[in-house]
Amino acid sequence: EFSKKAYASYIESLDPTKRFFIQSDIAEFQKYELSIDDMIRSKDLAFFDLTYKRLMLRMKESKVIYTNILSKPLDLNDNETINVDYEKLPYAKNKRELVDRWRKQLKLQALSSITDKQKLEDDKKEKDAKYVVKSFETIEKEVRESSLKSLNEYFDFIQKELTRNDWFSIYLNAIVERFDPHTFYFSPEDKEKFDVSMSGTFEGIGARLQKKNDAVEISELISGGPAWKGKELEAGDLILKVGQGKEEPIDVAGMRLDDVVKKIKGPKGTEVRLTVKKVDGTIKVISIIR
Repeated sequence: EFSKKAYASYIESLDPTKRFFIQSDIAEFQKYELSIDDMIRSKDLAFFDLTYKRLMLRMKESKVIYTNILSKPLDLNDNETINVDYEKLPYAKNKRELVDRWRKQLKLQALSSITDKQKLEDDKKEKDAKYVVKSFETIEKEVRESSLKSLNEYFDFIQKELTRNDWFSIYLNAIVERFDPHTFYFSPEDKEKFDVSMSGTFEGIGARLQKKNDAVEISELISGGPAWKGKELEAGDLILKVGQGKEEPIDVAGMRLDDVVKKIKGPKGTEVRLTVKKVDGTIKVISIIR
């Protein structure tokens, strides 16, 4: 019973909307459904390794699927239905059915967005009789481009920012949460973040960062922090390199956000030098004492 519940929780966490795995994957995974408790005891990671590698493969395939679907106008004339009750929805029988599922989900999202955009256009026309309303074709294209951008950002985050250890944390939590709802596993990095949030103390520069394509952007300066006091760094600046004191700076383009944060953080009183591309396009080296 313990193993079955851990198995169900883990598989649902990996693919809650059933848009990656197909029935043959699940049939392969189910061989381990009653063995997770024994595998914990023997430190056997065969099940985790299988699901992790398969998920990475299916995500890679899914990126090709949605890119192809959104590369041309969607056929919005067919009268179709879609089941969005994911809990009761069975897994796709094969890859062809999975492609069709993606197509219907993207079509549903597109219809919703197109309707909203058309209403905005009508409102603009009502307020200004001279306003030229966008054509349906233009709106449909904009919606597809927006969907593609959002999906690419989501998949880039998953594929570039989440490591095997992050997925392993999901696996372990599916197991430990079976003991009681208050038992939770933290990876070393998450434990460190938790300690910082609980203590209210932080040794760094006092800035929030976010990923922007392959670059790292300053999203916010924390009032009273070193970066805020220095008045040289501002929201929207892109961090290109990070240097410790007088050491040679390291290029951080394409680096995971967590890894960039680790390089910027450090003991209080030490210097970090950031090479940034300012909002106006100029490149500047900014020295900050943590």
